[in-house]
Amino acid sequence: MTTTHANLEASTLAVAIDTAAAALEGQVIAWRRDLHEHPELGNREFRTAGIVAAHLNALGFDEVRTKVAHTGVVGVLKGALPGPVVALRADMDALPVKEEVDLPFASKARAIWNGEEVGVMHACGHDCHVAILMGVAQLLAGLRAQLAGTVVFLFQPAEELPPEGEDGGAKMMIAEGALQNPTPAAVFGLHVTSRLPMGVIGYRPGPTMASSDTLQITVQGRQTHGAAPWLGVDPIVTAAQVVLGLQTVVSRGVDLTHEPAVVTLGMIRGGNRGNIIPDSVEMRGTIRTFNEAMRDDIHERVTTLAEAVARGSRAGCTVCIRKNYPVTVNDPALTAAMLPTLQRVAGPGRLELVNKVTGSEDFSFFQRVVPGLFFFLGVTPPGSDPKKAPSNHSPRFFADERALVTGVRALAQLACDQLARTPS
Repeated sequence: MTTTHANLEASTLAVAIDTAAAALEGQVIAWRRDLHEHPELGNREFRTAGIVAAHLNALGFDEVRTKVAHTGVVGVLKGALPGPVVALRADMDALPVKEEVDLPFASKARAIWNGEEVGVMHACGHDCHVAILMGVAQLLAGLRAQLAGTVVFLFQPAEELPPEGEDGGAKMMIAEGALQNPTPAAVFGLHVTSRLPMGVIGYRPGPTMASSDTLQITVQGRQTHGAAPWLGVDPIVTAAQVVLGLQTVVSRGVDLTHEPAVVTLGMIRGGNRGNIIPDSVEMRGTIRTFNEAMRDDIHERVTTLAEAVARGSRAGCTVCIRKNYPVTVNDPALTAAMLPTLQRVAGPGRLELVNKVTGSEDFSFFQRVVPGLFFFLGVTPPGSDPKKAPSNHSPRFFADERALVTGVRALAQLACDQLARTPS
């Protein structure tokens, strides 16, 4: 096949995708509203997974695997023409957040999360992701006769971390063979964001989203009367010194001209009366980096500093750092190759090179197995300032549904263009 012929076929397929996506827009919005009204927490996405599996089976997918990593669904669609393999991913879980958006399909759901009854909301837009990928599945199934290769659909649970004491998410899906038989040559995913205007696509090559690590520090003192602090060891004062000391880990110990980093303590708890110095103080926080070597160095610095400060106060100290998600790294070559596709989908002036994001994504685990591209889809309505719009994870997060068709077009076009450019 000549290059000219290949480009002509890709262009014809692109037109067919856009036409099919426009026809599906209403259905995709309906799916999104249903999912939004019935959110489910990580590893408990039973209803969502059932809807997805039934949809893929009804479309005549060659294979539909369920209960992958508890509630995940993997669908395999083989085109009528021979070719390589590509994967598309959507995450399914909601958050323990009580919705505060006035919508006719607003969530009133409640559930138990880590032993506590909570409101449940799709405050991060995963309902949009599932609806978009369901639309892509229907679109590509309808174009199977023109599809040269295989598309693997990954509907993933527990992106927002599974409940305490459970495994889940992308890492568990990979361990259970989600990227095997067949193995894709590339994987694509998107995330809706209120930081961009409706329909604008944001991308970045290389390190794009930060690694995420959980930090827990316990300072052990010796309880005594608040009127006689010399009779004990004060863990509150020691914890305060640890908090202040940790502010120097990044500002004085990290080369910020290379990559940014964040060390944040978001919780401190100790004592129950103003006149009692308690036995211990617990602190919890998060560490974010964009480089794995820097990540390990910061972990060592945090541990050494906290233990040394405590030792200087004759207190004990336990530091526990748990690695959650790696850095989300968009493969530079894949990103460069797919830029024309994203530009074509977004339209003039609607594709933006975005700054690094200190939020994290377990899509990063897929990227450790095969080259991947993760991009952003703006959902803030026209006339609203994305800088002031409620962010993802806010109880007031709002997604303009008119952006969803752009997401459908983007994932479908990326899959087909990648299949066209990859040797089988």
